[in-house]
Amino acid sequence: MQRNPAGTPPLTRVSLAYVHQRFNLYLRFGQPEHTLQLDHWRRCAVFKPLATFCRVRWQANDHGTTLWQLMVLQAGAPLDTLQRLPGVRPGARLLLHAEGELKVRTVLQQIDAIEAQGIDACTVATAYWCTLGNRLAAWTAGPSSAPLQLPAYTAERHAAALTTGELQ
Repeated sequence: MQRNPAGTPPLTRVSLAYVHQRFNLYLRFGQPEHTLQLDHWRRCAVFKPLATFCRVRWQANDHGTTLWQLMVLQAGAPLDTLQRLPGVRPGARLLLHAEGELKVRTVLQQIDAIEAQGIDACTVATAYWCTLGNRLAAWTAGPSSAPLQLPAYTAERHAAALTTGELQ
């Protein structure tokens, strides 16, 4: 168990890495308190409690892409129940999980649309990320499947979340 000096909240450490044309584990959005360069290909981002961030994982081999994964996470606060995730210490609250090229690209387009409105993706309501994640989890791709209908995050929705205090 990690001990912190009195009054110091625990920080969430997130592993990041890059190996040319093989592996890329990076932050799509997030405001780390600081980032440590561990060596020429590994870094560690450190987040304050309740910070929201998005980590993308892409892997390939000699035959092409083998894995696309995107997770929107919220750093834990003291006494929170956290999900243990590889490369995230001590853990985080999983708001959205997308796996596969189609789902990851869909979420990246949603993030781009949010940022195009001038909204920082870190400040988006956690309920929105959970809703998006649930819609993605329920949707199955295939020739007979209906197109994926995802809710848009508008400036009005963001203002409402700010006034109701839903943002943490």
